[in-house]
Amino acid sequence: MSATLTNDAIAERFELMADLLEVEGAVAYRVLAYRRAAKTLRETPESVVRLSQQGRLTELSGVGDTISDKVAELIGSGQIAALQRLVDRNPPGVVPLMRVPGIGPKTAKRVFSELGITTVDEVLVAARDGRISGVAGLGDRTEQAILAGLQVPREHKRDRVASGRLRPFAERVAAELRELSDVEECEIAGSLRRFTDTAKDIDLVVATRRPAAVGDAFAAYDWVAEVESRGDAKLTCIAHDGSRVELRMIEPEVFGNLLQHLTGSKHHNVALREAAVRAGLKVSEYGIEQVETGEVLHCRDEAEVYERLGMDWIPPELRENRGEIEAARNHALPELVTIDQIRGDLHAHTDWSDGKMTLEQLVEGARAKGYEYLNVTDHSPAVGFGMGLDAGRMRKQIERVRELAATLDGGFTLLVGAEVDILKNGSLDYSDELMAELDVVVVSLHASHRLNEADQTKRLCAAMENPHVDIIGHPTGRMLGKRPAYAMDMEAVIAKAVETGTVLEVSGQPHRLDLTDSNVRMAVVAGAKLSIDTDAHSLAALDYMRFGVMNARRGWASPKDVVNTRTWKQLKKLLK
Repeated sequence: MSATLTNDAIAERFELMADLLEVEGAVAYRVLAYRRAAKTLRETPESVVRLSQQGRLTELSGVGDTISDKVAELIGSGQIAALQRLVDRNPPGVVPLMRVPGIGPKTAKRVFSELGITTVDEVLVAARDGRISGVAGLGDRTEQAILAGLQVPREHKRDRVASGRLRPFAERVAAELRELSDVEECEIAGSLRRFTDTAKDIDLVVATRRPAAVGDAFAAYDWVAEVESRGDAKLTCIAHDGSRVELRMIEPEVFGNLLQHLTGSKHHNVALREAAVRAGLKVSEYGIEQVETGEVLHCRDEAEVYERLGMDWIPPELRENRGEIEAARNHALPELVTIDQIRGDLHAHTDWSDGKMTLEQLVEGARAKGYEYLNVTDHSPAVGFGMGLDAGRMRKQIERVRELAATLDGGFTLLVGAEVDILKNGSLDYSDELMAELDVVVVSLHASHRLNEADQTKRLCAAMENPHVDIIGHPTGRMLGKRPAYAMDMEAVIAKAVETGTVLEVSGQPHRLDLTDSNVRMAVVAGAKLSIDTDAHSLAALDYMRFGVMNARRGWASPKDVVNTRTWKQLKKLLK
């Protein structure tokens, strides 16, 4: 059994357990525990089976003894008894139905119990016959959602995944390769080097004079589940989490040429080649040829490629053919913001709402990052699921944060804020009096996702009119691979932000990266103010700042565009 049991197959068992427990109304923390475990198991590059057999599974975040024991049971017997009991006592069609957008576990359970049916096919027949709309409290809208959801094949696999998931693994593999004596240089290339929001696979470029030896070492790494293909200078392996890792090897003298070529983007490279042709040159991954003489320039360093073409070196994040080539030719590339310039995080959560760390742990983590300030932003009540703080608890948190702040030294400023929900009509979940007591107020959309463009835009703009609102958190609400951006007029939203002096957030959460890079560029051109934050719910998530910075760089943001590159004294003057 274990020989063919993939990480994905193991993760699917735990996702099914979470789904069925949710249908049965289990306590939320049990459901969330199985969902987190499934995510961790799926996204682990090493073999989960091997980790289990080595007794190392609990080293993974979110995997405790209970999950570890169930994985061992699955490996040993081919099934998980607790999961089988859940399957046996629930209709087989309930999970596919609950996964239809807008349905959920409670509605799915009602459909089956009140109509006396068990399968998805029976649900479709009932919907077509109009029987679901006849169930009290469901109605025609629910019936149409079920018809639409069940008749469209569910997408189980995605060609692209969030770069924030792939990037740490790519960095680890690159570091392993650099340790090899036969590797002179190694860099990540492709989409991950440009920090696009999603990527299809991992591209690595190595400078070596012994490609066969490097290829042998690469294929022998523990994370390799399958060697998909192998040639003299190219090797493609599949990791246990399904990630595809492609290694290209080249002589050191042409490393810069190949790295530039494989970094892309396609549109950037096409424009670069066209510019080269006009100068009588021909650019390829093997060098730059002077067409008239046939002389070829080999570039060990990537900057030499751009220099030979009469340009400044272009940071990988800008290589999308959005004006960077002309700017590089005219020595007019922007000074891009760097992570070292970030002085504080203005959006982070503690265990008083849905965070996984205490206030003290969050402060310690922020200080370890070298920050000068931190804004604590637990949720207001409307976020739901019992996670938010009502006005009474919010005032207690204000007292608690102020008390802790008074004990801190070393030039660190602890701020008390909140992430306040924007309600459907554009009003806010806390009173003006309560928000006036806070240092920095972040407001966000968490519900009413389906409003039309005009109403959603009006809602967000109304919130920005409030004099206590400092920052709009993750403004478009997109979640990569799960939910598109809300329908809204971004030009109008950005214009209102400029008018009201409201800051727009660039969230470093890898599954959000919101604002998008194109929206960042639009905001920068319009003169809007940005903050780059993590929306951290755990200590590890404080590291997400780098993804936010890279996304801001992709939008041509400079330090002056980003408010949290300032000291707290300077920043305070910029806020409402």
